[in-house]
Amino acid sequence: MFSNLAVFQTSSAMAAHAGERQSVIAQNIANADTPGYKARDIADFTRILRQSGEGMVATREGHIRGDTPDIRARESRDSEAPSDPNRNTVSLEIEMMKSVDVKRQHDRALAIYRSAMNVLRASVSRS
Repeated sequence: MFSNLAVFQTSSAMAAHAGERQSVIAQNIANADTPGYKARDIADFTRILRQSGEGMVATREGHIRGDTPDIRARESRDSEAPSDPNRNTVSLEIEMMKSVDVKRQHDRALAIYRSAMNVLRASVSRS
């Protein structure tokens, strides 16, 4: 009954997206000195959620379930970033800013989950 609540599915998907994006950022930082490496990123969670259908309604398998297998398919190369003389487009400052944004997204997902759990506990305890 409670396992299909959209708020838990959305917060789980948001946390999974943050983890995937952090992985891409870590790869960018690891390749900061690799000649010809192009910085990569994945779409924001809100953009992925909008593209996936009608808001928070599950329309297909894997949709808003936390198991977002196609997040990596949405990776894009940042072709407009300035490159170094070795044609590397990774900027450590930009990657650090992205990392802070990902931490905020993950913290937000946990806060949504905790808040929903508190509401659920309060409603069950009053029954």
